[in-house]
Parts: sequence; structure tokens; C-alpha cells
Amino acid sequence: MEEDKIISNCKVVIIGGSAGSLNALMQILPELPELKDFAIVIVLHRKSTDDQTLEELIALKASITVKPVEDKVPLLPGFIYVAPSNYHLLFEKNETLSLDISEKINYSRPSIDVSFESAAEIYGSSLVGILLSGSNTDGTQGLKAIQAAKGTVVVQNPTVAEMPFMPHNAILNTTPDFVLTNQEILRLITLINSPQD
Repeated sequence: MEEDKIISNCKVVIIGGSAGSLNALMQILPELPELKDFAIVIVLHRKSTDDQTLEELIALKASITVKPVEDKVPLLPGFIYVAPSNYHLLFEKNETLSLDISEKINYSRPSIDVSFESAAEIYGSSLVGILLSGSNTDGTQGLKAIQAAKGTVVVQNPTVAEMPFMPHNAILNTTPDFVLTNQEILRLITLINSPQD
């Protein structure tokens, strides 16, 4: 693992999760310092409604500003973006986010795989993908795409995941750079945010 590589050139940290992942995020996000050179994008399975509770909760708990996601919104460093309900979140070459209403993948829209694969295509080695707790296989194919694009793959340690199936499946089917507890994920993001001279 070339640690210096991920620390020095990261543009996006994308975090995917399903059941049980919100609690992990609530342990990580409030402790993060102000972001310098990259954005955090969160893709969680959620109900197909216009409910903004997830965005409001993350905005309340995180010390970093949460930017609303609309179609063609610019992806700027220093902010958190949360995939909205009932849309797939895609990344564009001009560093904007777009929303897609094509069919559900793994019974989900937003799909973690769709967003991970799209981000990998645009950001390549500048991408860090993190997969958290969940009870289906979504995210594994996306992590494979991130790895193929020379990005960094991080999986929550299944022993601390509320729903270990999703991270366990990813570990069985990919070769993660890191398998980490919540506190270790926090430390990794903090390290990426504070590169060594």
C-alpha cells in the first residue's frame, strides 16, 4: 500500500453503506477536521421519499458543511455531499454531480455500486472508496472498479459492523487496502487531510 499516494492526491472520499452504516458515520463525521483538498460523498440506501432527514442529521452532527445535491451541482473540496433519495448519484468529467432515475440496482436507488463505478471512472487514483455496514452485496462491484482504477479501497471491519454481510462480502471478493474499525477510518481520513511534508 503506497500510503503517500493516497494522502497526497485524494480528490474524493466516497462512503457507501446500508443498514447500520449511519451509526458508524455518526462516530466518524463529528470528529473530522475541516477538509482541505477533497470532498466527502456519502451514498446510503434510504427510503424512496423526498425526506431530507438524513441530510439534516449529517449536517447537524458533522463539523463540515453539507452541500445540497441537485443535478449538475459542482463537486467542490471542503464539503460533504449526500446522495439524495430515489436517484443514482453519478460523477461527470467536468467535476459536477448528476442524478439518474434508471432502474434500481441491488434493489436500491441510490446504488453504491453505481456511484463507486462512476467515481472510479472520473477520479481514478485520486479516489478513496469506503464501504460500511449493510445486509446485501451492493458496493462490492464498485470497490472492484475503484481498485481497477488504482484508487484506494477501504472496508469497515465486519467485526464492528452492525450488519457485517456487506463488508464481509467485499472482503471475500476484493483485496482491500485497509480493513478498519470506525476509529481507524476516522484516523485514515484525518491522515489524508493532513499530508506529511
